[in-house]
Amino acid sequence: VQLVESGRGLVQPGGSLRLSCAASGFTFSSYTMGWARQVSGKGVEWVSGIWSDGRTYYADFVKGRFTISRDNAKNMAYLQMNSLKPEDTAVYFCVTGHRVAGLNDYDYWGQGTLVTVSS
Repeated sequence: VQLVESGRGLVQPGGSLRLSCAASGFTFSSYTMGWARQVSGKGVEWVSGIWSDGRTYYADFVKGRFTISRDNAKNMAYLQMNSLKPEDTAVYFCVTGHRVAGLNDYDYWGQGTLVTVSS
C-alpha cells in the first residue's frame, strides 16, 4: 500500500489549498479514505473521512470550510481547504482503512505534507 500526498504550501489566512493523495496497492474503491493532521507539539487529529459509499465525516473544527472527495477511477483522494486559519497549520496525512469508525481504524498512512497558514 502506498499513499503519496501532494499540495503542501504556504497560504495566507483566509486562503485556499487543495491536497491530493495518490493511492496504490489496494482496492481503492472498497476502502475508506481520510485525512488526519498533526499540529506541532500536539497529537494527531482526524480531520475528515469518506467511505466507499460516499458518506463523509468532518471534524467540527473544519466543518463548512473543508471538503473531502475521491475519484475511484484515478485512485485519488482530495481535501479542499478553504477559509484557512493559522491554527490549521499542521502536517496533513492521507490515511486509508477497510473498516473505519474512527482515527485508530486507519491501517495505512502517507508520509505527510506540511501546510502553513501565515501572513
